[in-house]
Amino acid sequence: MLTIGEIAQALDAAPPLGADWTLAETVIDSRQARPGDLFVALPGETHDGHEFVAAAFQRGARAALVTPAIRQQALDADEWEPASGEAQPPMGERALCIIVPDVLAALQRIAAWRRRQRPACQVIGVTGSVGKTTTKEAVAAVVAQRYETLRSPGNYNNEIGLPLTLLQLEPRHQRAVLEMSMYALGEIALLAELAAPRIGVVTNVEPIHLERLGSLEAIAQAKAELPRALPPEGAAVLNGDDPRVRAMAALTPARRVLTFGLASDNELWADGIVSRGLQGTALTLHHQGRAVALETPMLGAHSAWAALAAAGVGLVEGLSWDEIAAGLGQPNPPLRMVIRRGLRGAMILDDTYNAGPSSTVAALDFLATLPGRPVAVLGDMLELGSYEREGHRQVGRKAGQVASELVTMGTRARAIAEAAREAGLAGSAIHQAASHAEAVAILRERLQAGDVVLVKGSRSMAMDKIVAAIGEETA
Repeated sequence: MLTIGEIAQALDAAPPLGADWTLAETVIDSRQARPGDLFVALPGETHDGHEFVAAAFQRGARAALVTPAIRQQALDADEWEPASGEAQPPMGERALCIIVPDVLAALQRIAAWRRRQRPACQVIGVTGSVGKTTTKEAVAAVVAQRYETLRSPGNYNNEIGLPLTLLQLEPRHQRAVLEMSMYALGEIALLAELAAPRIGVVTNVEPIHLERLGSLEAIAQAKAELPRALPPEGAAVLNGDDPRVRAMAALTPARRVLTFGLASDNELWADGIVSRGLQGTALTLHHQGRAVALETPMLGAHSAWAALAAAGVGLVEGLSWDEIAAGLGQPNPPLRMVIRRGLRGAMILDDTYNAGPSSTVAALDFLATLPGRPVAVLGDMLELGSYEREGHRQVGRKAGQVASELVTMGTRARAIAEAAREAGLAGSAIHQAASHAEAVAILRERLQAGDVVLVKGSRSMAMDKIVAAIGEETA
């Protein structure tokens, strides 16, 4: 919740008349606007938010953050330009256009101001190539055992989503767990500047966005922007199994560094990891000579790293092992992998949010733990750069060991099929589809009762269309 006066303060403007006018939520999609909201008219790849200001007002939004371009439209709304220094007349019940030179920059300034107004709330940033969201949710579940906690929703992890999350900070919040992603150098540094994290978690460095950044070293440099931004009184919680992440201990100003992983030379490490299929995962954590056995509903043995990261944050925060175990044991955690019922009684593992080589191999490992005939439906993995062919072949080798039936989609995924055949999967069990429709047709013909079907690929491959087509309702 914001007031017009607070927006003026954030933008270093003189408070206008009607400064106590209250705005409810901040939205960037006019379809989500509700009475009293602030609509932020951001430019997009296909549409400009300025095209939908009128629609947002029609849905009840009281104000919109816009550029001067809005003046070209005939809107029944008052205008206020904070940079002009002119006081806005009383607004009554009319809508208001807040005119700024750059809408995104203004949103970020307002969010950073809100963050500064909540100094008692400690921010925990989470970044890494793979597992950010799972780790963020696990960390939030743990710290929420003691503190009132705000967590970034969904994929609110970039230069737009993180500011929107900061605007949800209320005086009651004691901790905020924020996911931080990047496509280029400097982006995590910007997010850290806005959020001022005290604790930073780095999960790993993988060849995700390698095509954009050019090398694993550049990706590590980008991820290191989070530990570099921590204050001396802060703490870096680092995956010590990843040499590039472990090296960040020498880069952070934070005096407290905790490493986690499966290797026993980490401060916090785990063994005895047992995947219990859809019932979750059991593991034993070790710290300073103490061993703690616990269970988590997170799926797959690879979830051990998320559990370790969350436990590491809990230890840095001074939580007891009972609190840590309670947080990690919470039922029904938000998961990227969703279990759905499919055609002819098959079970679908919907892991279509995104894909990289390591996360797809981990998903195949999980598939192997479940009863039923394992079927893998795998699409192209994008932005792997020079690692593209080897990354797909790595997945193919694992698929050849795990799957009884393999369907690939996309030109890059041909390398998955090739490597699966070399790993021993019969050619008759490998199907290469050129489209969603072809993949669906193959699955409609081949799926059997009791099959367990993993569907995974990069987000832009829209593998969710395949999930929808083979869902229970199509039977």
